Amino acid sequence: QVQLVESGGGLVQPGGSLRLSCAASGIRFSLYLMGWYRQSPGKQRELVATISSGLTTFYADSVKGRFTISRDNAKNTVSLQMNSLKTEDMAVYYCNAGGLRSYWGQGTQVTVSS
Repeated sequence: QVQLVESGGGLVQPGGSLRLSCAASGIRFSLYLMGWYRQSPGKQRELVATISSGLTTFYADSVKGRFTISRDNAKNTVSLQMNSLKTEDMAVYYCNAGGLRSYWGQGTQVTVSS
């Protein structure tokens, strides 16, 4: 019944931009800490950014100044605007909702060509 569905992934050149979106259902969305994680081949899943119910944001040092996380509680969506993309940003990006327990989306592929 709980679903997080990511969209917006695709192929982009280094220096380009991409906007990811995540639509949530089955949870009281406004109460959850929302986040984006990513996982590259051979690496652990890592935290990219979070946004709290009070709109406090956190960014990993590697994306600070380039990525922006936002949420729309009326639409039950969280987005990640990715600018100045680098090859090291290439990964599967996952949406996460954190509360008393955590929920995950299926992931969306971001490919940054060299």
